[in-house]
Amino acid sequence: MNTQVLDHPAPPVPPAGTSKELCLITLGHALTHWYPATFFLLLPIIGNELGLSFSQIGLIMTCQYIAGAVANIPGGVLVDTVGRKGLLMGVSLFWVGFPYLLMGFTHSYLMLLGCVVLVGVGNSLWHPTAIPTLAQRFPARKGFVLSLHGMGGNVGDALAPLVVGALLAVFTWREVVALNVLPGLVMSVLILAMLGTLSLGSRARKAASGGATEGQSWASYRQGLRDLMRNRSLVLLSTSGAFRSMTQNALLTFLPLYLARELGYSTMAVGLAMFLLQAAGFAASPVAGHLSDRVGRHSVLTGTMVMVAVVLVAMAFAGRSVFFVLLVAALGFFLYAIRPVIQAWTLEVTPKHMGGSSIGVLFGAQSLGSSVAPLIGGLIADRWGLPATFHFLAATIVCASVLVLWTPRETASR
Repeated sequence: MNTQVLDHPAPPVPPAGTSKELCLITLGHALTHWYPATFFLLLPIIGNELGLSFSQIGLIMTCQYIAGAVANIPGGVLVDTVGRKGLLMGVSLFWVGFPYLLMGFTHSYLMLLGCVVLVGVGNSLWHPTAIPTLAQRFPARKGFVLSLHGMGGNVGDALAPLVVGALLAVFTWREVVALNVLPGLVMSVLILAMLGTLSLGSRARKAASGGATEGQSWASYRQGLRDLMRNRSLVLLSTSGAFRSMTQNALLTFLPLYLARELGYSTMAVGLAMFLLQAAGFAASPVAGHLSDRVGRHSVLTGTMVMVAVVLVAMAFAGRSVFFVLLVAALGFFLYAIRPVIQAWTLEVTPKHMGGSSIGVLFGAQSLGSSVAPLIGGLIADRWGLPATFHFLAATIVCASVLVLWTPRETASR
């Protein structure tokens, strides 16, 4: 008897990412953090030269955060409708670095504010582009890969003050910002040359085979956006991310003050404690990302948030002891472990063609949380003392945990 063999079309193969792409995007993320970290070091010098008050200096950072919060969602719209992610990442990196070069030529406070607004807008374009790209290129390991991407940002935060501090010993701050734009320009060219070429090749192959390309029409996008705004999981995760950002940014603001004023730590000891916070977070990020790929986002995210709340409460009662510094390290371990997990989960509960907008919504909510938390923490500290701020931080992370618990568990599967 003759047996007829039927040919079935092969199932679509998900795009496979390469280590070269991962390294390039991670280095680009490091530079998007490098420039703001540099500015924190330059800000006191610029303030002295321009004769700025403390409130004027504070307004500079407020403008940058607000610009980032407002621009995140339009940035996601651009990513989802235009596509061309390699091009957009290169533009974003250039857009972050170039305004700092403009600062070197300004003697006006208003122009300085305009430059930091441009930085906030440029930074907001990176995450809606890079994070969905990595998630699509590494679909089975997105938690781990996004944690490596986050570690790139940590490296930029850590190295920039060291390098720029050494340069300021030799050059003026205006010369430093001119030199500092070079790394961003070089990385922009590399991203445009490598990822832009890959993107064009992918679009050509899809067009030749009749497949869909990266972008989409406005009509299709508007329908997707309506569905996105009704996505219960996205709303809960974004709100949870906002509370987590409140915890993190208020902690970075008031922990040094608490160590110096309440516990009497020296400047070196305060620096060591903050280093432990960042170092522990650096180590925790890939561990949490890998675990979330294996056991699920819901379990890892809930467990780490509960541990953050426990550690914060313990810090409020630890007093002047070595135990307090150990708690700082534990806090960094659990607090920074959350970031890649919540990003990966957000991309899993939303359509792939709306990944840029999904990340834009998440980071916009986080920017809003970052902007209001230091003010609330300061008001609490003025009225009830600095230790009371840690109770406020514990309350914010508990709110974040409750929102995660309300998120449907079945959407947390790989």
